[in-house]
Order: sequence, then structure tokens, then C-alpha cells
Amino acid sequence: MTNRIVERVAPSHDAFSLGHSSASALARQLQDSFHLPALDASVAAARRRVVERLQEWHIDRQTCEDAQLLVSELFTNAVRHTASEKVSCVLWLSGLRLRMEVADQGGGAQPEEPGSERALDTDGESGRGLLLVSALAEDWGIRPESDSGTENNGHAVWAELPCTRTLENPAA
Repeated sequence: MTNRIVERVAPSHDAFSLGHSSASALARQLQDSFHLPALDASVAAARRRVVERLQEWHIDRQTCEDAQLLVSELFTNAVRHTASEKVSCVLWLSGLRLRMEVADQGGGAQPEEPGSERALDTDGESGRGLLLVSALAEDWGIRPESDSGTENNGHAVWAELPCTRTLENPAA
């Protein structure tokens, strides 16, 4: 039996248009969300989706690279440390701030709070990923996920990055 990734996509509400760039276009909030099965293979699909969307929104290269690392870590944690059937991701761009949120359906260990001793343990076998999140993100945290769709309480881990929007495609 092959694991096949099926992506449920909520289209971008507002794509940045080079032909209509102005201060008001930069101030508009952009949002995208998607759900993937809780499989190891979904981590790469999530990374690709985030990078494609940020490039479409003309986000600077450094933010794209940082966001790729963050979503990879958050998605990996949701897949490996919960009993979720699916993992959700939401991206918001508001002004010059990017917020990413990855939500699971629960059923596993509770994620470590920012700044906790275990979350920042560099000597343990796990936990280094949250150290990476803490180092890259301007702000991050964890909240209960009330829409997890299961009787187990899921969690949403979010991270925020400052960003710059460019008039050229950052992939170029």
C-alpha cells in the first residue's frame, strides 16, 4: 500500500499583484491554509506549499528560508509526536509580519512551552527543533486547538517572523 499525499487547499484570499502594487496593497492581510495527512512525507509537501505561497506573495528570500525551516520543524513535531490523522497549517501575512500556525489533532505529548527547560534542551535526543524555532522566530507559542475534530485535545504551535515584500520573485 502506497502512502499518497492528498492536499486539501483553501486558496489564497488575496494574491499580491505586481501590476497593482501600492502602500494599500502591502497593508492588506493575506491568508492561506491547508491540511495534509499526518505522514512523514507530508512534511516536504508542507515546506513546498509554504515556499510557493510566500514566493507568490513576494516575500524576501531570508524570510522564505526561515519559514521553510520553521514549518518543517512544526509539521514534523505534529506528525511524530501526536496521534493525529491530519495536520493543518495556516499562513497570515499582515503588513510586514508573517505568522505560521501548525495544528494537530492531539493524542500525544503536549508540546513544550516557549522558554521551558525541556524545550531548550540542547543535550537531549529531542527538543533541538524547538530551540531552532525559538532562535528563528521573533515570537512563538502554543495554544489549545479547539477545532481538532477529535475527543483528544490538539495543539496549535505558532511562530511569527518579520518580513519584507519585494517587487521581484525571491526564487529568481
